[in-house]
Amino acid sequence: MTDFFNIFFRSIKLDKSFYADNKNFGEASIYYSIIIIFIISMVGTIPASALSRLTGNFFVTDGPPLRQIILISYIVWVIKTAYLYFVGVVMFPSKSTNCNFRKLLVTVAYAHCPFIFYILIFDISLIYLTFVVYLWYCLTLIVGMKQVLKYENYLKPTIISLAPQFILLIYFISILSNIHSGTIS
Repeated sequence: MTDFFNIFFRSIKLDKSFYADNKNFGEASIYYSIIIIFIISMVGTIPASALSRLTGNFFVTDGPPLRQIILISYIVWVIKTAYLYFVGVVMFPSKSTNCNFRKLLVTVAYAHCPFIFYILIFDISLIYLTFVVYLWYCLTLIVGMKQVLKYENYLKPTIISLAPQFILLIYFISILSNIHSGTIS
């Protein structure tokens, strides 16, 4: 149990040496990763429950069942890792990149540790903390990718990990610009 809490705290602290230590990617690491994703998917329902208390113009109904949330969390974890593996290891590796899919899968799970702070978002007035926690997750993922994929600087892991968010942002901005200009497609 102390190893599990050590993983949580060292990941949250953005400890670079944590990801460089091969002991953290041993035989039990995949089990720790599964437990982390399970806990984070359960805690991730707390901001959604705060949103469900909204009334008035922004009425939000109850979300999907917990079983479905957990299943989707595991699927998204594997898809996100597959994307990072394909782009980071296959397409744009560094000269010293020697990483397998399992190690990157564990790294992505460890990077999810800051999401434990979703437990603090129990009221709708605290919903903006989700952005802080998500930013913390992105930083943790970037630090982990830099160490695991052995990149020289933080530019490449930052671009690789944030590219889907930037593409989605550009897409939404293009949709909003078409709405305001009156263009009908």
